[in-house]
Amino acid sequence: MTVMILGLILFLGIHSTRLFAPHWRQGMIDKLGPYGWKGLYAVISIVGFVLLVWGYGQARMTMNWLWVPPVWTKHLAALLTIPAFILLAAAYVPGTKIKAKLGHPMVLATKTWAFAHLLSNGSWADIILFGSFLAWSVPLYVISRRRDRLAGVSYPAKGIARDGIAVVVGLVAWAAFAFYLHAVLIGVRPFG
Repeated sequence: MTVMILGLILFLGIHSTRLFAPHWRQGMIDKLGPYGWKGLYAVISIVGFVLLVWGYGQARMTMNWLWVPPVWTKHLAALLTIPAFILLAAAYVPGTKIKAKLGHPMVLATKTWAFAHLLSNGSWADIILFGSFLAWSVPLYVISRRRDRLAGVSYPAKGIARDGIAVVVGLVAWAAFAFYLHAVLIGVRPFG
């Protein structure tokens, strides 16, 4: 569990610097240069992600259950991850109305994904992993939207077709993950 927590601290910590430690971040950019900062950011992100995945895998070998979720919560989680995948796709398809309206669809995707997994998983490792992502994404979204409003940032929409692309890409990615990749990468079949 310690390895997973260290990974969470590194991964979520480095992803929080722009909002929660902007002066430190700018100091690092001034010191290392923009590419040096991006390199450091990438290395810390990858190390954190590897540690949290590895630590979560270790913690799953000796599950300490806080509660045992009913079977129907797995189906609810699978349903809730559909909008999470669509929001994730909308973050990368330029000019969607989804991004224009919500501002930060990737953070909302993270929030939805974490909430869905908290519903359907009841071990301490699950609570710490998914609860950390949920606890991180809620204030991050609020602060990001407030920052956008104060700076007058808007995200232009370029037509409904781009939203259609985001929806189709999100649904295809969800289906691939739900019916195949989740079992291959995580070892759990959402519908099995």
